[in-house]
Amino acid sequence: MLLLIITLLLLLSALYLDLRYQRIPNKLCLAGLLAALALQAYINQWYGLGQALLGAGAALALLLPAFYFHYLGAGDVKLMVAVGAFSGPTLLFWSVVFGLIFGTFTSFFIALYKVGWSGFIKMISRHYIYSDSNSNANGKAATSDKGKVAGALQVPYAPALALGWMLACVLSPEIGPEIAAAIAPEIEALLSSIN
Repeated sequence: MLLLIITLLLLLSALYLDLRYQRIPNKLCLAGLLAALALQAYINQWYGLGQALLGAGAALALLLPAFYFHYLGAGDVKLMVAVGAFSGPTLLFWSVVFGLIFGTFTSFFIALYKVGWSGFIKMISRHYIYSDSNSNANGKAATSDKGKVAGALQVPYAPALALGWMLACVLSPEIGPEIAAAIAPEIEALLSSIN
């Protein structure tokens, strides 16, 4: 349960920083990775250290292509390496799958919040529908002075990754019952106080 709580704190910290500053600091990711390796080795000895390394490696293998094609930022990949070290490869895999599903919705709502409905429609039409008008002579999309595609909006992906990890934990056959057993007394106390 300690590993879950620390992973949740790491994800919530990254979520705040990604939403507020649109970056996830390297120091946070490195501290998370080192803490995961140390705790896994302390709690589960060699097996835990192996699971931590497999989880971190799985995160790199799954998310580096998304970084290469600019679907995810480097901070998101480094964050999930640390989360993979805490969670192990199986839970990390399902976290990424659910994170991609949640990413569809969170990206839409965050973009809508940032630019409003009319700005969102303009951005979509400029970036997807009229991409030929944003092209230069080589057929590539026009870019700004920072190399970003004109009309594109950077949307933080940490909310989707955090939600994906939480859903993977709840649906996990090993972790779900443990979480339910831990929070059941609080839920029962809350319900009895309402009655």
